[in-house]
Amino acid sequence: MKIISLLPSTTEICYALGLGDAVVGVTHECDFPDDARGKPHLTGNILPDGEHTSADIDRMIAERVMSGQSIYHLDTDLLAELTPDLILTQELCEVCAVSYTDVLAAAQALPRMPEVAAFEPHSIDEILASIVEVARLAGVPEQGEQIVAALRARLAIVAEHLAGVAPQRVLCLEWLAPPMAGGHWVPEMARLAGGIDVLGPEGQPSTYITWEQISASDPDVVIVMPCGYDLDATRLAMRELDSVPEWHALRAVREGRVYPVDGSGYFNRPGPRIIDGVELLARLIRPTTA
Repeated sequence: MKIISLLPSTTEICYALGLGDAVVGVTHECDFPDDARGKPHLTGNILPDGEHTSADIDRMIAERVMSGQSIYHLDTDLLAELTPDLILTQELCEVCAVSYTDVLAAAQALPRMPEVAAFEPHSIDEILASIVEVARLAGVPEQGEQIVAALRARLAIVAEHLAGVAPQRVLCLEWLAPPMAGGHWVPEMARLAGGIDVLGPEGQPSTYITWEQISASDPDVVIVMPCGYDLDATRLAMRELDSVPEWHALRAVREGRVYPVDGSGYFNRPGPRIIDGVELLARLIRPTTA
């Protein structure tokens, strides 16, 4: 089987299932594990190169989305050359990857149409179900069941460590300018790690929030996890907060309970490392119990 993965998360799932050799093409953002970086890239980012602030990126994306344009380019010639049997893509977020409509149109134009599977998880259970589904589609269902069982066992260990511990109030910042609260599975991750997400409802899309809302929420802990940023990029982006008075007034900031994390690796992508993210959150939110 020849698999094309158009999501970093499904690329990670394929490798976790032992299907790395079957993956013949990925996106330009597929950077884990290291072997994935060397696979042919079928996508590219249309946004201009160079350093941009969070506000600049938000504005450029909004302008393209509002005008009906994608922010990604799909290499249809390479797609045809790779002759895939299975394409893994998404329907969840129009700014996270090539749109499902574009992928389906490209697949239908091939001499032999491959199977196209789209994933739209909103919770950790649905993320784990997607692992099982990729395994089924690739003909390795047992591996999928085994991996999910191991991931659930790790969540059970976190729950055992936190049993009877009062939750902390947590703000998960998924973007900085304008500020955005992490959605979908992120508030659930905070809950499983011993927290209560003060502004992100479980299972709902990430949402823009105001500094007034952030101030009123008075979180005990702030987790900074900009979408698509690794830890170094997150630390750099946090300099943008230096000029925000409301940020410095937060109790969590004054008490030193602000933690930048690798959002791209452990929070933004609905793949196996989401469980790593829960374990990391537990250590940050409740360092004496997790």
